[in-house]
Amino acid sequence: MTRLHELSATELSRLYATRAASPVEAVRAVLDHIARWEPRLCALYAYDPQAALAAARAAEARWQAGTPLSPLDGVPLTLKENIATRGVPLPAGTAATELVPAAEDAPPAARLREAGCVLLAKTTMPDYGMLTSGLSSFHPLSRNPWDLRLNPGGSSAGAAAAAAAGYGPLHVGTDIGGSIRLPAGLCGVFGLKPSLGRIPIKPPYAGRVAGPMTRSVADAALMMGPLTRPDWRDTMSLPFHDIAWGELAVDVRGLRLGLLMDAGWGLPLEAETAAAVQAAARAFEAAGAIVEPLEPFSTREMIDGLDRFWRIRSYLDISALPAERQARVLPYIRQWVATGATLSGADVFHGYSQMGALREAAVRACQPYDFVLSPVNPVPGYPAEWASPIDDPQRPFEHIAYTLPYNMSEQPAASINCGHTTAGLPIGLQIVGRRHDDLGVLRLAHAWEQMRPAPRPWPTPPSA
Repeated sequence: MTRLHELSATELSRLYATRAASPVEAVRAVLDHIARWEPRLCALYAYDPQAALAAARAAEARWQAGTPLSPLDGVPLTLKENIATRGVPLPAGTAATELVPAAEDAPPAARLREAGCVLLAKTTMPDYGMLTSGLSSFHPLSRNPWDLRLNPGGSSAGAAAAAAAGYGPLHVGTDIGGSIRLPAGLCGVFGLKPSLGRIPIKPPYAGRVAGPMTRSVADAALMMGPLTRPDWRDTMSLPFHDIAWGELAVDVRGLRLGLLMDAGWGLPLEAETAAAVQAAARAFEAAGAIVEPLEPFSTREMIDGLDRFWRIRSYLDISALPAERQARVLPYIRQWVATGATLSGADVFHGYSQMGALREAAVRACQPYDFVLSPVNPVPGYPAEWASPIDDPQRPFEHIAYTLPYNMSEQPAASINCGHTTAGLPIGLQIVGRRHDDLGVLRLAHAWEQMRPAPRPWPTPPSA
């Protein structure tokens, strides 16, 4: 029998409505499960079981009165640490931050509180969210529940680990170069990077989005209703559209799918990952889709330009800190930004212009297709203590070649599990849609859920 902490948001909502289970029972079950995992996993920040139980009791009273705030009322939730929640400091993953309580909820937190979700905790991230890793100068080292020796990915490290480990059904991460999809792929969960502006966020800037991280597409779709509600504080948000997020059925016959197996730069694709993604493409083809190879469209010049721009941006932020606080930043990050001091104005301007070049190249390459399929991570795992799969601050982007373009192009893109290595590590399939077709990406991911082989059991807490 499936235990309460393993149930989806959809299942919990149905049980609440029939009084077969209550929010208090569900939250207690999740808290007990977290107690078995968290000392080894280290996925959480600002964990507050008592506040969660109080919120669960309030939700239970609303269900009993027949006045739930939404179908998500009383469903357990975590939010990435950099999504502000009133009264809780935002370290941004780094010991260099002065811990000042946030004055208000950021838009994703506000919308999910309004829906009645029970916030269990925030989830960990690396310094400034600038790593695909659970390595942080502030948080304990987060690990991958499939193999505690390995990294969960990042920067939504704790969110992916928590979702895979069963810390309740709902989690929210952020993504500016792959920070939802990369850890989702490494931890075997579903993660959606929506179109830029689809989910209001604060602060907004180029490429940055918030998105759901869940064990199923249906739970992510259920979150999209409240998450996409408008909020004036996001000055880059899209006009609100009342989208039927729960209508996930789609006929894949006749869909034209591009298959991108070579990103054009970065780490070479590991063989088992390539085989799993190609098998997924063949399954879509067998179901009636038209699958065609897609040639690489991003270049080393584009990526080196982005690297220069982000180095100088981070260099200016960090160099503005007092010396004693600069020294607390993770050494890998300090080494990466140090070269920013040598860049000229022309270097930085050219780097910024490459963001536009990559945007145009990605949109142009994807336009002939309804969707594009690709790997998420070029490798399936790396040591927990590393900042990236090559752990080299002078080559920081080599592992994000498949994910980064779609942040710059503002296209929706998701990671969904498509298999495991012989060592048992999850492999992520990326599904990319045309700009603003977030529902289409959810639908194709849902179709893949229906046709893929039965997934492996989720990892369980270590016995000692």
